[in-house]
Amino acid sequence: MRVLITGGAGFIGSHLSDACLERGDEVFIIDDLSTGSFENIRHLKDHAGFHYTIDSVHNQPVAAELVDQCDVIFHLAAAVGVKLIVESPVHTIETNVRGTECILSLANKKKKKVLIASTSEVYGLSTQVPFREDGNLVMGATTKGRWSYACSKAIDEFLALAYWREKKLPTVVVRLFNTVGPRQTGQYGMVIPTFVKQALANRPITVYGDGNQSRCFCHVGDVVGALMKLMDDERAVGQVFNVGSNQEISIIDLAKKVKELTNSESEIVLVPYDEAYEEGFEDMPRRVPDISKSNKQIGFAPKIDLEGILRTVIEFHSGQNSQDKRSSAAER
Repeated sequence: MRVLITGGAGFIGSHLSDACLERGDEVFIIDDLSTGSFENIRHLKDHAGFHYTIDSVHNQPVAAELVDQCDVIFHLAAAVGVKLIVESPVHTIETNVRGTECILSLANKKKKKVLIASTSEVYGLSTQVPFREDGNLVMGATTKGRWSYACSKAIDEFLALAYWREKKLPTVVVRLFNTVGPRQTGQYGMVIPTFVKQALANRPITVYGDGNQSRCFCHVGDVVGALMKLMDDERAVGQVFNVGSNQEISIIDLAKKVKELTNSESEIVLVPYDEAYEEGFEDMPRRVPDISKSNKQIGFAPKIDLEGILRTVIEFHSGQNSQDKRSSAAER
């Protein structure tokens, strides 16, 4: 197929590009590099089946041309990371809502199938754990900046499903839970790459809050496989799917695990949320997906466990550190 990936120079988008090219697809990406990086796709730039456009999906003439060229669209372009969301709420809302609106409108003209990447954040403050796709979404107060991301992605979902119901545009919504792996940056608050880089440098490993909040982490390879299968499955149209791991760990235990696997001398330090983000910051105590629907639909079951995930991230960042040292030595 001819595949368009918005946000294709991002962490997940670049791995999705790899997988689509590997199965013989022709891949077109668009990314404004606001949170993505050209380094993520540098290894693909000379591939005959890979085409990249450095621009925003808000640039309608450019986006329209790409949509017209392709058979299907993976819409991954979004503002990501708690740090960015708290610091730039206007950017977050406009990027997510306008970008999705633009892609769906353009796709609808030629009825191109669209997979919308959503997030576990939409479950908000819900206590109905594990989270089911048909469960209630419980949003925090509008005065709390972090919920702007959850609300903007919920609007994306509503819009995608409305296009299917009203205009028969084939859409699929996928809620991703803490996807992790090589190429992910800790720059915007992603916890595992942050912990790994701190541990490798023997700097304090900073755990926000009391560390008892728990999360489930899924390897990007498992996630990409699920995205491709859901795109290919006509029965998935008009539906919402959770994709992630249900192997739960507290953040304090995650920090200890990273320290152990890196043989680090780092101290584990607790940092209050107010200091890390903003006064009155709210977090969810648990975020665990019910993945039975994805399992029934496409046989989805994560293959890489948490230790395997951590080892791939540690190997990636260790390699980066070695490369940085070689570059510094060459410059001297």
